[in-house]
Amino acid sequence: MENNKNNDSSIDGADQVSTSSDTQIRELRLEKVVKLRESGRNPYPSNGKRSDMANDLHSQFDGKLEAGEHTDKIVSVAGRIMLKRDMGKLTFATLRDGSGEIQLFVSKGDLGDDSFAEFVDLDLGDWISVTGEVIMTKKAELSVKAESFDLLSKNLRPLPDKFKGMTDIEQIYRQRELDLIMNEDSRKRFDIRHKVIASIRKTFADQNYVEVEGPVLHVTPGGAAARPFLTHHNTLDLKLNLRIALELHLKRLIVGGYDRVFEIGRVFRNEGLSTRHNPEFTMMESYEAMADYERMMELTEQLVSNAAMDSIGRYEVNIGTEDEPEMISLKPSFARISMIDLVEKTIGEKMHPSMDINKARDIAKANGVDPKIYWGVGKIIGEIYDEVCERNLTEPTFVMDHPVEISPLSKVHRDDPHLTERFELVIAKRELANAFSELNDPIDQRARFEAGQKSKEAGDEEASVVDEEYLRALEYGLPPTGGLGIGIDRLVMLLAETSTIRDVILFPTLRPEN
Repeated sequence: MENNKNNDSSIDGADQVSTSSDTQIRELRLEKVVKLRESGRNPYPSNGKRSDMANDLHSQFDGKLEAGEHTDKIVSVAGRIMLKRDMGKLTFATLRDGSGEIQLFVSKGDLGDDSFAEFVDLDLGDWISVTGEVIMTKKAELSVKAESFDLLSKNLRPLPDKFKGMTDIEQIYRQRELDLIMNEDSRKRFDIRHKVIASIRKTFADQNYVEVEGPVLHVTPGGAAARPFLTHHNTLDLKLNLRIALELHLKRLIVGGYDRVFEIGRVFRNEGLSTRHNPEFTMMESYEAMADYERMMELTEQLVSNAAMDSIGRYEVNIGTEDEPEMISLKPSFARISMIDLVEKTIGEKMHPSMDINKARDIAKANGVDPKIYWGVGKIIGEIYDEVCERNLTEPTFVMDHPVEISPLSKVHRDDPHLTERFELVIAKRELANAFSELNDPIDQRARFEAGQKSKEAGDEEASVVDEEYLRALEYGLPPTGGLGIGIDRLVMLLAETSTIRDVILFPTLRPEN
């Protein structure tokens, strides 16, 4: 922006009083609102004038005008004032809209004394509409030379410093609207999120999938191992659970005759908070008739690699830091290894769900895992994998063939009755996707649900329970089906190169402010 170091008024008059508190500044701005209304001006009108967005003007004119050149093109732009420099009879301002920023060139000679004085009295954060000619200033800055302006929304609170941005992490997550105003990196992350979801939808549309919506309120929580949130329906006097997964209702649609369905939706798990966990998060689940987990691996590679290209324009992402980068590629094909082979490779002990339970417990303890009394060998193997193995996986890797005990909805492996046709995709030490050849045998499914119910009664709060509605649907016949779930937030974390899930959820769960 054009500047004059001797006349810096990039902050409004109230903000120039260094001893003023935010409360005092707000009171001064409220007085401005009162004066505007007394003069017959509405500081919050119902509509505003805009013909062009900032980035469209830059695309149209950048590199095509000489310094000092006028275009005779009259436009109306609208947005928030982010910077303002008053230089006597001339004021420069930066206006930001949803696409970017454009400079305003405001002169007393063009606006007249009264209107110019009103512009100078505007505060940072005010929303305005400006009509004028597109010009290139003598310092080669594309600008709108103001001929008139309108106040669209009076800002009552001072913005954080433009150049320092927001540094209080708590404030960033609690006041996301302010974070988006001040921090360009945050806006970029959520632009990536939008593009990732759009890419997933396009990949599915190209393969003739149908997007559907299932219920959020469930009588029986199922489809995952997690503690649910409880709620109550007053009219029916019915205890309900917020869904912990999308799975069971989507598979009922395959029973009903849909060949390919998917849903992108919020799920809720009553779990702790961490850099990888938020109690409500976004899942994508898809189901395809006449498919198995091999087909789901192919689909997963397509979804992840397409999302990378569509959102950031490359397959390579940095899972390290700016100072110590560690680049990995999301270009197919991804590595594959069975869970029991990975456990053996990591701890040097061969394990299998058919082994002696006491020996499995001894191996677990030797590797820092304290087995619960109700765990079988399959659960022990799964816990060793979670605690010891996953942390070593950085490149995209399909961890395959999980034990039956920890996979209540997966089809038994065609070559080993103790394992299932299931995989998790792990990238950068995080589980990103989970998929099965879906269990479609209703007798086996009932037995698995009942085993989970016993574990729950023994103290495992995350174990599955018997879902009679789903079992009834399954008895009508579920064809061979491949199912896939991808954590959208974790995928966005990967592509936005951030290590904290709160950075990619607009409004993460927080304790109450007071």
